[in-house]
Amino acid sequence: MPADELAARLRAEVGSRLSGYAAELEGAGLPPMSGSQRREVADRLLTEAWRAETSRRLFAGLPVWDAATEELATRAVMDGLFGLGGLQELLDDPTVENVFVNGCDTVFVRYADGREEQVPPVAGSDAELVELVRTVAVRAGEEERRFDRAVPRLNTQLADGSRMFAVMAVTGRVSVSIRRHRYRTVTLTDLVRLGVCDESLADFLGALVRARKNVIIAGGTNVGKTTVLRALASAIPPSERLVTIEDTFELGLDRDPAHPNVVAMQAREPNLEGVGAVDQAELVRWGLRMGPDRVIVGEIRGAEVVPMCNAMSQGNDGSMSTLHTSTSRGAFVKLAAYAAQSPERLSLEATSLLVASAVHVVVHIAWATDGRRVVSSVREVVDADGPQVVSNEVYKPGGDRRAVPATAPRAETMDDLVAAGLDPYVFHQSRWGGAP
Repeated sequence: MPADELAARLRAEVGSRLSGYAAELEGAGLPPMSGSQRREVADRLLTEAWRAETSRRLFAGLPVWDAATEELATRAVMDGLFGLGGLQELLDDPTVENVFVNGCDTVFVRYADGREEQVPPVAGSDAELVELVRTVAVRAGEEERRFDRAVPRLNTQLADGSRMFAVMAVTGRVSVSIRRHRYRTVTLTDLVRLGVCDESLADFLGALVRARKNVIIAGGTNVGKTTVLRALASAIPPSERLVTIEDTFELGLDRDPAHPNVVAMQAREPNLEGVGAVDQAELVRWGLRMGPDRVIVGEIRGAEVVPMCNAMSQGNDGSMSTLHTSTSRGAFVKLAAYAAQSPERLSLEATSLLVASAVHVVVHIAWATDGRRVVSSVREVVDADGPQVVSNEVYKPGGDRRAVPATAPRAETMDDLVAAGLDPYVFHQSRWGGAP
């Protein structure tokens, strides 16, 4: 019997006995087991199952399983009961950055160093993969998230903070994509260490946050926008009250000791009756009633653009969000497109005025020519001119796409940054070669 079949049999046996034990506790009116208690009971039941398996094989005159097989099967059983089955080993690897599953046996992994490799199957069949995804949905625990032909997509956060998106029925095979967040807690100093920006630019970005400038972090898919947002948030004083709004929890600022006063809000999908949905636009409105010093939207992707800009322009300065764009200037086009599609149906002129009054700076993240994630552009919003947002590119992409000095910030902006602790002499000498 192959090790995977052995693990499946043991997992079914231990899982059934564990469920029975939990039912006995409930029938006796006792409190349910905690997560650690369930694992302890499962360990004991698995030990008993191994003893029975060994006795059975000896009685039948068969050789007992070797230590390597027993170890693999034990891990598979526990991963299946408490982890993510065949995905768990990949998620335990700190060098894994993304996992792409195109059917149970077609699995690709992208590593932190840029390598992409195909790895062994994560499930015995596509049906087993669907059950694994459903198990993940149940264990996420925050709300009801279905995954079936009626609702063929699942968007949820894993226990380690990774983001998982799965689809079925609308694809040839079940497809699962997992985005890892390798840096759950990150600072501007970490960005310098990772090569995302140099020290002078990090000082500039930190001063923007301390000066309560509203910042949009823009860039392509999987380029590190959320990581940069976390780093910028690290410059927010711990005394401030933050409200974070996300489609799926990713930021994790409410679990960061550096931010003790955080309310994290997540959009909600409809229930089985098709009611109860709450989108990000509504959450922004709710969040403004909670007395925040800053509102942070994980990603602007639709109708929430108007309430978010309203929040930025009516006293919640220092708010931040991310946005999918290919250039820093393209952020204004994307914001206008979302505003035009929102219930408010804003015109281009109205959108430009709203954006110009709300957004102070766009920070664009891109891939450098050496394959590293970098800050490539920093654009200061100046004003609106009809349907156009007038901006000043303080940093522009260099030959390798890393940000290089372009145009000095406006005097008004520099005054605010200096008041927030930016050294104007060091900054100008290191960037523009002269004193302010």
